Amino acid sequence: MTPLLEHVPVGADPDAVYLGFVDWAGSRGLTLYPAQDEAVIEIVSGANVILSTPTGTGKSLVAVAAHAASLSRGGRTYYTAPIKALVSEKFFALVDIFGAENVGMVTGDSSVNADAPIVCCTAEILANLALRQGADADVDQVVMDEFHYYGEADRGWAWQVPLLLLNRAQFILMSATLGDVTDIADDLSRRTGRPTARVTGVERPVPLHFEYARTPVHETVQELLDTKQAPIYVVHFSQAAAMERAQALSSIRIIGREQRDEIAEAIGGFRFTTGFGKTLSRYVRAGIGVHHAGMLPRYRRLVETLAQRGLLRVICGTDTLGVGINVPIRTVLMTALTKYDGTRMRQLSAREFHQIAGRAGRAGYDTAGTVVVMAPDHEIENAAQILKAGDDPKKQKKIVRKKAPQGFVNWTEQSYDRLVAAEPEPLQPQMKLSAAMLINVIARGGDVFGNVRSLVFDNHEPRPRQFDLARRALAIFRTLVQAGVVEVVPSPRESPESVASSGPEATNVGDSRIRLTVDLQPNFALNQPLSPFALAAIEMLDPEVELGRGPDATAAAGSVGTGHYALDVVSVIEATLDDPRPILSQQQFRARGEAVAAMKREGIEYDERMELLEEITWPKPLDELLAQAYEVFASSQPWIRDFELSPKSVVRDMFERACSFGEYVSLYQLARSEGLVLRYLSDAYRAIRQTVPVDAQTPDLLDLIAWLGELVRQVDSSLVDEWEQLINPADDPDGPVVPPAPPSILTNRRAFVVLVRNEMFRRVQLAALQKDDELVELDPDVDWPGALDRYFDEHDAIGTGGASRSSALVDIDESAAAEGVWRVEQTIDDPAGDHDWRIRAQVDLAASEEEGTAIVRVTEVLRL
Repeated sequence: MTPLLEHVPVGADPDAVYLGFVDWAGSRGLTLYPAQDEAVIEIVSGANVILSTPTGTGKSLVAVAAHAASLSRGGRTYYTAPIKALVSEKFFALVDIFGAENVGMVTGDSSVNADAPIVCCTAEILANLALRQGADADVDQVVMDEFHYYGEADRGWAWQVPLLLLNRAQFILMSATLGDVTDIADDLSRRTGRPTARVTGVERPVPLHFEYARTPVHETVQELLDTKQAPIYVVHFSQAAAMERAQALSSIRIIGREQRDEIAEAIGGFRFTTGFGKTLSRYVRAGIGVHHAGMLPRYRRLVETLAQRGLLRVICGTDTLGVGINVPIRTVLMTALTKYDGTRMRQLSAREFHQIAGRAGRAGYDTAGTVVVMAPDHEIENAAQILKAGDDPKKQKKIVRKKAPQGFVNWTEQSYDRLVAAEPEPLQPQMKLSAAMLINVIARGGDVFGNVRSLVFDNHEPRPRQFDLARRALAIFRTLVQAGVVEVVPSPRESPESVASSGPEATNVGDSRIRLTVDLQPNFALNQPLSPFALAAIEMLDPEVELGRGPDATAAAGSVGTGHYALDVVSVIEATLDDPRPILSQQQFRARGEAVAAMKREGIEYDERMELLEEITWPKPLDELLAQAYEVFASSQPWIRDFELSPKSVVRDMFERACSFGEYVSLYQLARSEGLVLRYLSDAYRAIRQTVPVDAQTPDLLDLIAWLGELVRQVDSSLVDEWEQLINPADDPDGPVVPPAPPSILTNRRAFVVLVRNEMFRRVQLAALQKDDELVELDPDVDWPGALDRYFDEHDAIGTGGASRSSALVDIDESAAAEGVWRVEQTIDDPAGDHDWRIRAQVDLAASEEEGTAIVRVTEVLRL
């Protein structure tokens, strides 16, 4: 690839920039479409551009031109996207074009080369930067991708704030489904003093053909395959439905032997290590892909890569493909025109429909794209009956037409026709105001009152909403003043008494200044917003009360928590993370199931059982302690109330159960959400490393951090692989789709030791519960039933508390490592404290390296 900057040097005039970019595009075999050409001309001339053209019209290439134009002017340009995956994807694409030294990435939980002249970030990052620095921010150009998120109820504020405050910047707003943007364009010109060009109404280079189908999905797919309209993306609005469809379609012949062999060759060495992975392996070898947000990144990337090479003819997935994910497809088959939006079932909006439909048809491959919408099941069954009756009047009279099920949100061909013809709805502004936003504005200094007033009253909201925002701002301000976070400093001409008597709302009294009384961290509200609270809560814990070091919590004077300091630190951090709802729902489901069984054994009546069940939820370690600490912290830092504290136990639960990733996913039946599980574990790992101060990191906590980091890496090292590729780019774009295996588990000794200890403690936990069958399954050559009978003849119980899993009760002998084994001895913590029973085992190092986890085989259970 020819570096773009060789064609567009710094200091070039607009004409030279335009010609240089066109020359560079030509060197890559690209010819600009008329809409692209128009947009690039407007960009190099300095105008704002709102690019509202269909999917497949090359908006990404226009974004590249915008970055090049900004660099030629010596400026700094920001690219924003709604999700981290797109930010990361764009980062690596721009590195290829502009060089690693010119591109940075900031996503809130990671920052790479953040001072680069091109920065890829989420919209919230740029919005908070605009609030903190205003028009003086070092931002010369903003390229906002997927700008229709401006209308999102929860996040739309982040797309609006930069438009309001960065009036020095040139804006390029892009989406396939914007609707009427006249008001936004006029306001943008007023604020920036630049003309705003609207490039819209463009014909797709690959036209779309729409169909409404009343045949079953498998028949419709077969017809599309027979008429050479693959690849087909079968769109569902739940992950479960996508998986069920892939299973159903695997019974029909999607590809031939030759294609199967090509796929097998491409994925020959791929590690399908999880339960879902083994299912996916079967599907992709049959030419069927699965694509949804709950998958592990490496599985999703595999499907995308195989699809890009034309090896998958059918992909079953969710509507995530509508957010710019690069899965090339010929036909979009929509199984419904309704979705659950988190509150209710409803029909798709025109924007949602066209966002998904627009993925059909590949420029450079297809002469047309096809969008097929399936009729509801009852309508399909009615059509089948009519077809079966034929022209026979008697049979036609006997037809009993099925109706939509009660409560079903229906759609019809009329609904379909309306959506096909409809323009995307006009974007509705979604401005909101939080304490964190107000603190950022106050931190900017200057005319704070004027800045807040402008933010509240000079925005895109209707007047009544602006007054609501003003009342909200006053309420937040009073709270901040009362908490001592903000103060009003009187001018020399005013007495402190006059300012105080005027009340907090009188922020424009004379020349009074409003200022913060605290120093904000540079990334305030960009990273984990509850991190300051986490730091304060960790200070309440007693580091002397370790997993096995020091006294037990019940005997430790002045200790706070459960006696597991390292695990309590993890619980504090987990309480500040976003809730992984599918995991918590399954934890609650399992807890309630176990509770029902216990209540039945106790003879509790049904009505009382149902009442008691309402109180059972997912595990919430330190719930009361954290709630009290949160209230105390919020009394002096009221902005924290913008963010909800949510105690939960995922990392802690996995560690205490001594589960591997696969075992944990299986335990809670999370196969469809294993990607979400991994993302949560990854977020927790980063948060613990970034938040916990060095002086609070005890040996047991460092062990736990090492274990968690290695667990994440062994499950899916895709992100690490991407960084490696950035440093050492692959020469062959058609090379293997198989990502390199993660580094040997044995190289991280600290983490591996924790895995070994967990495997031993798993036996202790099962023995304490007297689960002979599970122990025999783990160690078939050991007489577990006999050993436990002998143990319980002497002792009443087996300890499983903090002291019981102490590292002091595990002895690891590495003297035979050269022979490929470690020898391990776990002491059982009996009630008398005799410590006279042991579990002896060997660790198979070669097998552990192969499997990416500790392979432990118990050899004997004995009394010394």
